[in-house]
Amino acid sequence: MIAPIIPYNEQDRLAALRSYGILYTNREEEYDQITDLATHITDMPISLISLVEEDLVWFKSARGLSIQTSDRNTSFCSFALGEENPVMVVNDTKKHNVFKNHPFVTQKKSPIAFYAGVCLIDKNGFKLGTLCVIDNKPNSLSKKQLNGLIKLAKQVVKLIELHNANAILKDIQISLETKNNDLKNFAGVVSHDMKMPLANIIVTTDILKAKYASQLDKQAVEYLAYLKQSSFTLSDYITGLLNHYESDKLAEENKEDFDIQHLLEEIIELLNINIDCEMNLPDTNFDLHCNRAALEQIFLNLIGNSLKYNDKEKVIISIEAEDRMGTYFFKVTDNGLGIPKNKQKMVFDLFSTVGDVDRNGQKGSGIGLSTVKKLVSSLGGDITIVSEPGQGTSIEFFIKQ
Repeated sequence: MIAPIIPYNEQDRLAALRSYGILYTNREEEYDQITDLATHITDMPISLISLVEEDLVWFKSARGLSIQTSDRNTSFCSFALGEENPVMVVNDTKKHNVFKNHPFVTQKKSPIAFYAGVCLIDKNGFKLGTLCVIDNKPNSLSKKQLNGLIKLAKQVVKLIELHNANAILKDIQISLETKNNDLKNFAGVVSHDMKMPLANIIVTTDILKAKYASQLDKQAVEYLAYLKQSSFTLSDYITGLLNHYESDKLAEENKEDFDIQHLLEEIIELLNINIDCEMNLPDTNFDLHCNRAALEQIFLNLIGNSLKYNDKEKVIISIEAEDRMGTYFFKVTDNGLGIPKNKQKMVFDLFSTVGDVDRNGQKGSGIGLSTVKKLVSSLGGDITIVSEPGQGTSIEFFIKQ
């Protein structure tokens, strides 16, 4: 028997084949559908998707034949790879000079009498294997049938390349998730470690001011006040970061039963409002069954922003809540500074700030609304904003029940 020709670029071809990560993978319906189509189009009983390795041929899909591998030296697909023409058709193997004494041809049970193979050629021109059809009796293909087989072979290559692209994306996703978790852990550790030194700075400035008041001039007192205020600002920034990175854990909390009025009253008490503020709560009270801790964090941020970013003598905040079919709907409206239209889309981005300072002259960190957006999304909802500079802001959001 004549041995198959080894392609001139064999080592590069093998490297390309192995790079796709398709070898020895589980059966997949997409490949089986192609071999089914191949038998249907050509009216042949057997169809195979073969990938030619160094010493053997492995079949990704087999229709009409129970086979997983074949010796490369005897596989018809190996012969197809060695041909210059990417399509090899043998109508009657017993009359073919190369195959007439082939063991698969001379065997008594189910001999290969007809073979047609189309090479699977990747984007770099490497022949990975074949899509072939086989019959146990001499046969032939029409031009239309052969063109159909060629088109199916191209689809196999696309599937292989897509399989590889998906595997690469999955690896990238795993890598990004790992790095993101590392970043979260780093941010959490650093933030916690910074809280105590900042607290010490704040306490120390008060001690210096009290103990050495008689020895400090006006400018020195201002410096101490500035140091204390900067420490408070940094502390708030760190607290925001911690809340943002811990929001994932918060979203995993179990659902609870509670009523909306009681939740909002507790939040207002927590905020310890010391300015003239009119707080309008929902007209109708109702029970909720959802993640209480996450919803509390959302309202703390939204109501807190309505209080801080408000230049009116009397702050007015109105809260609406409805139990809709399958969702809980909420709306927080204020009469504050408002947000320019061109900046409304970016307010939910992490570290994005509108540019205005709050009623105490402090600039925001751009973390709070990002955390709100993250929590709302994790609860299966969405959030939108409508605002008019100088008139106020209305933020609507819903979460799934």
